[in-house]
Amino acid sequence: MMKHIPVLLDAVKKELGDIRGRTVVDCTFGAGGYSRAFLESGAKVIAFDRDTNVSKDAEELKNQYGEKFRFINESFTEIKQLYQDDFDDVVFDLGISSMQIDNGNRGFSFRFDAPLDMRMDTRMDGTAYDLIKNLTEAELADILYEYGDIKKSHMFARLLKKELPQTTFQLCDLIKNPNDIAPIFQALRIAVNDEMGQIKSALSSVHDLLRSGGKCICVTFHSLEDRIVKNTFRKWTEISGNPRLPIIEAPKYKMLKTALPLAEELEKNPRARSAHMRGVQKV
Repeated sequence: MMKHIPVLLDAVKKELGDIRGRTVVDCTFGAGGYSRAFLESGAKVIAFDRDTNVSKDAEELKNQYGEKFRFINESFTEIKQLYQDDFDDVVFDLGISSMQIDNGNRGFSFRFDAPLDMRMDTRMDGTAYDLIKNLTEAELADILYEYGDIKKSHMFARLLKKELPQTTFQLCDLIKNPNDIAPIFQALRIAVNDEMGQIKSALSSVHDLLRSGGKCICVTFHSLEDRIVKNTFRKWTEISGNPRLPIIEAPKYKMLKTALPLAEELEKNPRARSAHMRGVQKV
């Protein structure tokens, strides 16, 4: 199992600046790498994660930092309902975590034979198998095309509906072409966990809760996530109203620097190769 290494952590810390005494929301706790770094820098941290398997790492930080750390074992879409105070900064490390990929029982990876599950939150209903079983062929084809960029999406959807694979290896045996396996796994995982909808919902809440001067930083790992973040940040930083008229509304945010992994980080952590950091600051 590959050791979990927080991606673009140095770039995120540099962009946040001095966070001593500030309240930082870590929206994707994972193994706690970001949260620990923020706590070590003197911040108070509120962390979200819908995966119940991360509670042990969260408990360790709670024991070490006490009231400076709070863990909420729910999706970051619940930020507005479960944390109703405003906060200084918020960080999203989006996508799937190394621990989820490397856990051979959860169905995220085609390297292990496991039930076709793929739920990040195992308390919710609807596995990847349920998705294949319950969607129409057309709906399944749309998911494969939109989230996996599968050109023969209708052919694969028809095959999956006919055979109804129940394990990861059964799914791989049906797909056959190695070039199609990873995108199909990705598409099913994104759909099962409503990953794109969750990002849009959470960013909408952040817009309302972030304090003046606060920063929202997102680390994405594929173009679908990055497109949502980029378009949302662009909208936040645009001037509102008709620039030809005397009354216009100044943008509430300014764009921060983007960052990609440096060669040194990629050498230590190959899984960082598709990472992209974007950020905005409330003005």
